Amino acid sequence: MAYIANEGRYAGMTYRPAGKSGLCLPAVSLGLWHNFGNTGCYETMRAMCETAFDGGITHFDLANNYGPPAGSAEENFGRLLREELHAYRDEMIISTKAGYDMWPGPYGNGGSRKYLLASLDQSLKRMGLAYVDIFYHHRMTPDTPLEESMEALNQAVKSGKALYACLSNYDGETMKKAAAILRELRCPFIINQNSYSILNRGPVNNGLLDAARGEGKGVIIFSPLAQGLLTDRYKDGIPADSRIRTDGRFLKESAITATMLDKLARLREIAAGRGQTLSQMALAWVYAHPAVTSVLIGASKPAQIKENIGMLQNTAFSEEERRLIDEIALG
Repeated sequence: MAYIANEGRYAGMTYRPAGKSGLCLPAVSLGLWHNFGNTGCYETMRAMCETAFDGGITHFDLANNYGPPAGSAEENFGRLLREELHAYRDEMIISTKAGYDMWPGPYGNGGSRKYLLASLDQSLKRMGLAYVDIFYHHRMTPDTPLEESMEALNQAVKSGKALYACLSNYDGETMKKAAAILRELRCPFIINQNSYSILNRGPVNNGLLDAARGEGKGVIIFSPLAQGLLTDRYKDGIPADSRIRTDGRFLKESAITATMLDKLARLREIAAGRGQTLSQMALAWVYAHPAVTSVLIGASKPAQIKENIGMLQNTAFSEEERRLIDEIALG
């Protein structure tokens, strides 16, 4: 059941519980994957976080390797906490992760107890925190026993350094096995993070969304705008300040094909008929899935955050709208 706030900074934001847990997350969460490393502008970071928080976004999502360089997003967010937001710590949900490459050598990535717990200690130091609300294992690691990774998450929670254990980039079957282990350990596992969008049906195909509902776990979605494709950014070409031009690791120029531009134009027409921008419709489409707790946005300026929060003005879809969106996206 959703909680709809009606006062103060929370007014107008919707909050859903993460699965069957008592923790509610905002419909829109802010991810610091891009634009919060040392290549970004600190004043813009500050303005984005303040805009988000003032708009009812209480959840800020990080990982040990967010930057560039790795670790710098946590360092910059730690500075923001000290200088601007420290008084509001109990009104914020802060998450971080470990799993991908972080430091050289055999102990700087994966799912070992050594790596996960050392990484969490480093993340807390960078952010100046005693604990994070959510600590994720960032990816499945078949070369490490699942039991070891889950026992590390359990230790992180039992030590007081994290309130909830969570999983990112897991498929449905592996998540169910992990949930069984954490249940036996009596460790509070509440939410999964996965990539999903109109253009990317990965967690449908790998069973994660259905498994999460069956297990009573929440799902928070990253890349709901397909790295910026499901916006107006590329409507008239590739801007100089776009992710393709400034980063290029996750969205490449080769993705901007004539076929893709045609799909986006047709989706934009549906959005206009709903009184929304393409990005607002794309976020609302993801949020409408019954397994989804929150959609995780990235931003390069405060105005984008305000626009994305606007998706809450229309989150219902007719059967005909759904059919047309699927026809365009999957055709």
